[in-house]
Amino acid sequence: MNELRTGCLNLWEVVAQSIAMLGPTMTPVLIVPLMYASAGNASWLAYAFGALMLVAVALNIRVFARRSASAGSLYEYARRAFGSRGALLCGWALLWAYALVGVAGLTGFAVFSTALLASAHASVAPILPLAGCLLVAFGLAYRDIRLSTITLLCLEAGSVTLILVLFALLLAHGKTVVDPDQLTLRGANLSGLALGATVAIFSLVGFESATSLGEEAHNPLHSIPSAVILSVIAAGAFFIFCAYAEVLAARGLPTALDKMGAPLDTLADAAHLPALKIAIDVGALLSSFSITLAALNAGGRIVFTKSRSGLFPRALGASHPIFRTPHVALASFAAVLALVGGGMILGGIAPLDAFNDTATLGSFGFIAIYVFVALGAPLYLRRLGELRPYHVAISAFTLGLLLIPAVGSVYPVPAPPTNAFPYIFAGYFILGVALLWSRSGRIPEREPEPAAT
Repeated sequence: MNELRTGCLNLWEVVAQSIAMLGPTMTPVLIVPLMYASAGNASWLAYAFGALMLVAVALNIRVFARRSASAGSLYEYARRAFGSRGALLCGWALLWAYALVGVAGLTGFAVFSTALLASAHASVAPILPLAGCLLVAFGLAYRDIRLSTITLLCLEAGSVTLILVLFALLLAHGKTVVDPDQLTLRGANLSGLALGATVAIFSLVGFESATSLGEEAHNPLHSIPSAVILSVIAAGAFFIFCAYAEVLAARGLPTALDKMGAPLDTLADAAHLPALKIAIDVGALLSSFSITLAALNAGGRIVFTKSRSGLFPRALGASHPIFRTPHVALASFAAVLALVGGGMILGGIAPLDAFNDTATLGSFGFIAIYVFVALGAPLYLRRLGELRPYHVAISAFTLGLLLIPAVGSVYPVPAPPTNAFPYIFAGYFILGVALLWSRSGRIPEREPEPAAT
């Protein structure tokens, strides 16, 4: 049996998949200080620019999502634009992106679980919570996609609510919401803003993962494009607010925001709200789990689709006879997450360093994917006879924006080990070409378009 459970997910359950992959809680908890180190008082503007960039990407994704739906996500979209060989490269980049973001979720779970245990004067080896997170996530993904997405929706709604409550109390404690330094971009410069836009991309990637639910969503030609647009706009607005509020709340504290190891804990202490610290850490823990589960859902379905197309062994394209989930593909993808994440921790890499490294490395895969989509959208429309000048303009605008994080990742040259990351991804990409190019002839160059109804 190789069919999934069709039409079982409503719009909000599909949105939950994309929001969970973004891991919105992780941005104020771990990434805003990094943004502040790059963009300073322009941090909120850098997030606004990053959101604009990915809204442009989302408009290109919408071209495909309104006309076709499958479990193959952007891999299948690339096949409709470029044929099997172009799709091969896009799918290879997708597997990199979802695998490394999944490992980032696992290592983030290890970071916050050990921190919570330390606050209770207990300790555990980080590999144990990492393994537990992966086993529970796999169990949910294996059992029922609807159960998975409802879990994601509840976890992310809870953790985001905690963050918003904290910031509301912090702003009330400060007795003002007006920060002239941020509103006038005091001390900011263009190079810092460009570097900040690159950091913003790292927060926003993954919003497109709802496209992997094309076979399981109800009315997918409506719900998938709606989920993609809604998730990137909602996340962008949340990150802009968090950056502004966090910079304002940290104003005047003895430790600068970019030097805070646990910024929300520090801010809660400064506002005399210590009771929120544990709640925020629990929210971050649950958000890390959500990232892992969302990556497993999306990555497993990419493996499932590629196997049905002949690029991977056919056995990976089986679906469970009762649960109708891609159980074999999910198991193989979970094994990859276990090998990479477990290998890093057992190899002596600190969980926080592993989180930062894998999240950054995964972003290169997403940037490559978004380039494929922006290039492919007008080609696809031209083949359908639906291309209009504004489609070409949106594509060109998107590609121009994507140059900023691409160039910003290599110049100015980042500090080690980040300076090596673009070249590691390039090596992986070349390896994929060498390993899979000969197999691309096993699938048809194109398939008939489904009716867009």
